[in-house]
Amino acid sequence: MIDWPNGTAFGHLEEGPPRSECVLGYIPVVYYSALLCVGVPVNILTLVALSRLADRTQKALYVYLLALTGADILSQLFIIFVGFLLETAVFHREVPTMLLRSISMLEFAANHASIWATVPLTVDRYVALCHPLLHRQISYPARAWKIIAAVLALALVSGVPFFWWSDLWRVSRPPTSLDCILIWTHVTIIYFLPCSIFLVLNSLIIHRLRRRQHQQQRHHQEESGQQLAAPGRLGKTTGMLLAITSVFTVLWAPRTVVVLYHLYVSSVHTDWRVHLAYDLANMLAMLNTAVNFFLYCFVSKPFRAAVRDVLLLKGGPLHPRHQLHHRNAPVNASTSSVSSGTKRLQREITPLQGRRSDFIM
Repeated sequence: MIDWPNGTAFGHLEEGPPRSECVLGYIPVVYYSALLCVGVPVNILTLVALSRLADRTQKALYVYLLALTGADILSQLFIIFVGFLLETAVFHREVPTMLLRSISMLEFAANHASIWATVPLTVDRYVALCHPLLHRQISYPARAWKIIAAVLALALVSGVPFFWWSDLWRVSRPPTSLDCILIWTHVTIIYFLPCSIFLVLNSLIIHRLRRRQHQQQRHHQEESGQQLAAPGRLGKTTGMLLAITSVFTVLWAPRTVVVLYHLYVSSVHTDWRVHLAYDLANMLAMLNTAVNFFLYCFVSKPFRAAVRDVLLLKGGPLHPRHQLHHRNAPVNASTSSVSSGTKRLQREITPLQGRRSDFIM
């Protein structure tokens, strides 16, 4: 960052000896200002559009996307606005250490919430595609809100230990045992653990989809001797999930590597190259808070329509869809009961339709 006592880390400690020179100058300030000016409005627009879709469809999917967007807004406010901009322009002056550490704790909590809000979404998509009958019984908005509340509470609690996080720019001493524990806890919470969950569940989803497509193709060939069109195509919702998790994995990888490099090889405070790498890695990581809107627009036609209605100040036709949902609810909820042959036939048809709808956002 700029050649001031740098306050643009995710935590803070006392001032140290002269640190390594930052070669980027004012570029990070301009970058974060632009990211904030673009990211916050598009995330608010995303929040309104997803709220309409959640109210219209009553799907847990949109509740998880709402939570992810809200957590991204918190990250932008606490990390980019407070952590990177205000601290660079104001907080590098005389400010109580207690205040800086409290802000650091809130930055980490918002960061953890933004990342871990994606995990329930991934689990929900896995259950929807691999266990559709179970998904129809356990996935509904009220339960989704409870899960999100638990995730946010855990994110807030997980930020408390980082009250003692050392500012990588300011601290010139070698990392202590506490620094090592906090750094490894940080990279595990924000990268290694969620990426492991994404990798396992996404692999299972792709494997299940491919196996189902091969079975459908073989069945179709046995009946008509023709081949199914586009057998390897993924559903839009699944594609969106893979895009969200892949973008996160790519954008947060450099920061994880640089933090561990700082811990074991060379310090950010003393080596200008590590300092430069850390600045660039933080810039890439924060970009993750503003890209989901464009992914949703690219993948989802209903989302594009909802955004268009919001921009044109049009109200959505909510009540007819609510009536349709309530009218179909008894059929959808009767997947586990024993009934007559007619109702059993309806139950066998309904899950198949539900599986197909899981691919459409």
